Amino acid sequence: MNFTLHQLQVFLKITQTGSITKAAKELYLTQPAVSIQLKNLQDQFDVPLTEIIGRKTHITDFGWQIAEAASNILKEVESINYQTMIHKGLLAGKLKLSVVSTGKYVMPYFLTEFLKQHQGVELSMDVTNKSRVVESLENNEVDFALVSILPEHLDLDSITLMPNKLFLVGKDVPENAHSDKPNGIEILSNLQLIYREQGSGTRLTMERFLKEHGISTRMKLELTSNEAVKQAVLAGIGYSIMPLIGIRNELKSGELKIIPVKGLPLETNWHLTWHKQKRLSPVATAFVAHLVSNMDKIEEEWFHFSK
Repeated sequence: MNFTLHQLQVFLKITQTGSITKAAKELYLTQPAVSIQLKNLQDQFDVPLTEIIGRKTHITDFGWQIAEAASNILKEVESINYQTMIHKGLLAGKLKLSVVSTGKYVMPYFLTEFLKQHQGVELSMDVTNKSRVVESLENNEVDFALVSILPEHLDLDSITLMPNKLFLVGKDVPENAHSDKPNGIEILSNLQLIYREQGSGTRLTMERFLKEHGISTRMKLELTSNEAVKQAVLAGIGYSIMPLIGIRNELKSGELKIIPVKGLPLETNWHLTWHKQKRLSPVATAFVAHLVSNMDKIEEEWFHFSK
């Protein structure tokens, strides 16, 4: 046997994604390069690791056993690398985050300097919907989660990073609406609104506002990400109440316009949160300390428009 760590990494990624094409994309390799690594690994075994059925790659029972062994080997190698860095006095380890979809416009700016200072830290950041973020907290799968509305059923610690402001936006200002002074809330009843999916923090904030003011609306479309909502608004399908953080470039270019409405913007906050009972790793503890010391400066440098 003379397989390499790279071959094991490639094969493990194939088992995780269920596809050579998807594995190549996540590994930033070409599909032929992944296929070659799989063939080189397979050549060292008399029993097949994969089989092709209906033009789809399937992992054999033996392949799953090798994948489990590969995972354990790679974890040990990772641990050796971390211990080597720690022995040199460097901060090393993995930082795991789960971030709601709109949070992808926020979190990188609070990570950049920390990762530059501590190059032994490996980041794993899952950008997903709110329900999956809350699930990852419940199952203790991550160190931290970034949310705009804290889950009330969990016992959490949190740091408030910055405000999250939501405005009514559209491709154009609707007829009979003001562009330079606040319109009455009733304008929302006459617009075809695009909503985020059920469970989204943006949708929850929007629906609370509408309910408080007794406004019934016409839902034109429901979409599962802030980016999808933005593209639908840009296409002129309807209007939406959206976080400013995700549309600043489109506002600057004039592709989107804020329609001023009494009671808007709505404001929540971006929270980095974690279980109170969780024992934070040295890396996670250092990240919290970094945020406490630098978050005001980061907000001022990158997000002054949101104040």
